[in-house]
Amino acid sequence: MKSISREEGKLLVEIARSVIEEHLHGSETFRLPSDLPDKFREKRGVFVTLEKNGELRGCIGYPEPVRPLIDALIDAAISAATRDPRFPPVEPEELDEIEVEVSVLTPPSPIRVENPSDYPQRIRVGVDGLIVERGWARGLLLPQVATEWGWDAEEFLCNTCMKAGLPPDCFYDPQTRVYRFQAQIFSERDYE
Repeated sequence: MKSISREEGKLLVEIARSVIEEHLHGSETFRLPSDLPDKFREKRGVFVTLEKNGELRGCIGYPEPVRPLIDALIDAAISAATRDPRFPPVEPEELDEIEVEVSVLTPPSPIRVENPSDYPQRIRVGVDGLIVERGWARGLLLPQVATEWGWDAEEFLCNTCMKAGLPPDCFYDPQTRVYRFQAQIFSERDYE
C-alpha cells in the first residue's frame, strides 16, 4: 500500500474541512477536485479528528479498509462533526475554532504473543495504534493518543480496553484480541 505524500495529506485535510463546512451549511453534495490521486480510490482505513482549543471535539472513522479512501474520508468528516455521541454536533459558528486532522491507517494486524503479559513489549508507543476486541466489545485508539497523554505501552493497552467498555486489564484474558496498525497523520497545523 503506497504511502500518502505530504501534499496529498494536505489535500485530504482540505477536503475534510470543505465537506464539514458544506454539510453544516446544508449541502448534501460535495465539490471534489476532478484530478484526485489514484490512491484516494484505494480502500483504506481513515479517521477524522476535530479539536477545538486543544480539546477533542469529535473523532470518527473507519478502522478497516472497507471503502475507498475518499468515500470513507467524506463520511468520517461528517460523522466527526455531527455524529460523535460524546459531543453535540458542531455548529457552523464554531468552524473558525476547529482544527481538522486526518489519520490514514494501515490495515490492522493481530499482535501474536505466547503470554498476554507480553503485549506491552510488542507495542511501539507513538507508532502503533491499538484495537482491543472481546465478544461484541471493541475499542480503538489512534497512535497519537498515547503520545498526547504521555502513556507507556501498558497504559495505552489499558486505556484501549476501557475505550471498548471493558476492564482495563482485559488484555490478560485469552479471549481478548489485540491488533495494531499504523497511521499517517495530517493536521491543519502542519500546513499553517
